[in-house]
Amino acid sequence: MVAMNKKILKKYAELVVKTGVNLQKKETLVISAPVNAADLVEEIVLSAYKNGASDVEVLWNDEIVSKYGFKYKTKKQLAVIPEWEKIQRESFVEKKVAYMAIISDDPENFKGINPEKTAIYRRAKNAAFSKFRDYTSSNKIRWSLFAYPNKKWAKKVYPDLSANEAMKKLWQAIIDTARLSADDPVKAWEEHQNTLQSRCDKLNGAKIKKLYYKNSIGTDFSIGLPENYLFCGGAEAGVFDGVMFAANIPTEEVFSSPDRNSANGKLVAAMPLCRNGQIIENFWFEFKDGKIVDYGAEKGYDNLKSIIETDEGSRYLGEVALVGYNSPVRKQNTLFYETLFDENASCHFAIGDSYPNCVKGGGDMDENQIKAAGLNVSLEHVDFMVGTKDLSIKAETEDGKIFDVFIGGDWAI
Repeated sequence: MVAMNKKILKKYAELVVKTGVNLQKKETLVISAPVNAADLVEEIVLSAYKNGASDVEVLWNDEIVSKYGFKYKTKKQLAVIPEWEKIQRESFVEKKVAYMAIISDDPENFKGINPEKTAIYRRAKNAAFSKFRDYTSSNKIRWSLFAYPNKKWAKKVYPDLSANEAMKKLWQAIIDTARLSADDPVKAWEEHQNTLQSRCDKLNGAKIKKLYYKNSIGTDFSIGLPENYLFCGGAEAGVFDGVMFAANIPTEEVFSSPDRNSANGKLVAAMPLCRNGQIIENFWFEFKDGKIVDYGAEKGYDNLKSIIETDEGSRYLGEVALVGYNSPVRKQNTLFYETLFDENASCHFAIGDSYPNCVKGGGDMDENQIKAAGLNVSLEHVDFMVGTKDLSIKAETEDGKIFDVFIGGDWAI
């Protein structure tokens, strides 16, 4: 493993504590972390206590151990989530913890594993942790995702480099896109969040009824926004305390939740999707009145099928996100095989669950109210990228006016 210098680790830890979850005094912090990220975790724990945390809990994981479980357990075993795990997640809800998860996955870790096995486990876990998922997706718990490199991931991203050189380059990409090279990353993030918020304000003030997408690889698509929609981006507010936090580091998107029944036309993926340790390539969807009515993939079709067939809601869209083609992540000129990064290099959508806070008052709605507001509900939420250099996005307002949101793949507002 290539060690990162202590100064960067301290900056990273301070950023995710102060900007990521924006930890408040006397709060409990829970960190879900891979064992290979121990040096960063130690710095985060130290920073959290110095910033007044009452307690810090670390949930360690290892993807090789997970792979062995998928290989040797039966489908019946994988469908059962231990009761203690459910109780643990329920306790996080009761305590209203601040929650962060460190991502460090080998994109091909589950290569050769039956996609049906991973799908069964994913559905069981999502169902068992449904209340915790509701609290995070609706911002009742402040949460943040960020990355830590590993050699297998680095070699996948930079196959022509040695393992050590690939690790150094992936670390540098994380440093650049998380703005850790700034003298004060926390301040740099505040300025970045203000830029994203100004775009949200423009979109929210425009009273948009429908968005139209078109590009040269085959996307020809329209989607509506619900009444009282909200675009969010950069900093988000915790529902119970109003404290601002950054759910993703890095982030370059502004996003909303569409009208569940409004999607029509064809969306063609502009980038591969890595899901459950397996890669889906050259895939597309056809929509009619919101629902996926046809789809295909040159590689990973079974994996894609398992996502779409999770439940009724996984045949509909839950998120529409806008990212300029010339974002700092795109400028890396790299496919990261990790959604946290790749979604911030490209406009994207998500199959499945919506974000309730993307309509006014959504954070206080129950499932039936969310559906009544026009939003989608699902155990899944899977982002896929559609942004290209020539992507055009036009908006139609409630009073029938048309204006450009994106021209030539980038912001026109």
